[in-house]
Amino acid sequence: AVVSTQSTGGMRLVRFLLRYYPPGIILEYEQAGQTRTRTIDLLDLTERSNIYELVAQLQANEPLITPSKTDQVAKLLLKLQSKLSSPDKHHYAHYKTIRTHVLPVTNVSFNKSGSKFVSGSYDRTCKIWDTHKSHELHVLDGHKNVVYAVAFNNPFADKIVTGSFDRTAKLWSTETGKCYHTFKGHTAEIVCVTFNSSSTLVATGSMDTMGKYGM
Repeated sequence: AVVSTQSTGGMRLVRFLLRYYPPGIILEYEQAGQTRTRTIDLLDLTERSNIYELVAQLQANEPLITPSKTDQVAKLLLKLQSKLSSPDKHHYAHYKTIRTHVLPVTNVSFNKSGSKFVSGSYDRTCKIWDTHKSHELHVLDGHKNVVYAVAFNNPFADKIVTGSFDRTAKLWSTETGKCYHTFKGHTAEIVCVTFNSSSTLVATGSMDTMGKYGM
């Protein structure tokens, strides 16, 4: 983060934030007493990009990036450019294939350590797996239609939430596979689920255009 205090047209720039992947800059600013953010994607940035030409293009489209910020923004772009030119030392290869369900798999989610993952399927079930042993730990059975969304409550990973086309979400124990609670209220298919960072709330999104949360 780079702190700044530039005021333009009722907006006061507070700071710049770097986003390394995908490359971009986030502008944090204040307007009418509220803190807001604006993201500038830099998907065309390469090792050969002319940084000062890019800064000029950004200034032409973004009033918060004033001439006084030219060098500051250039330094940020050089950091991004340097990151892009760094060699990738990671090597990825196919690990294993697990035949998890008899019908198509809709979604998967890992716990924080990667030691377990949960899969959802058109067969209306979810399954918890030991990643390294390819061993099925629990079958989460209870939904009456396709299970489309799954999520662990990372970093704790002791609970799982599932969302289904049966318009319900369910909260499960990772250790026992027991269903703690069924969340109702949507009038159409649930297509996304998540926990808040402290694992005290569950949020769901649905084709009924509504987002809901429960605890």
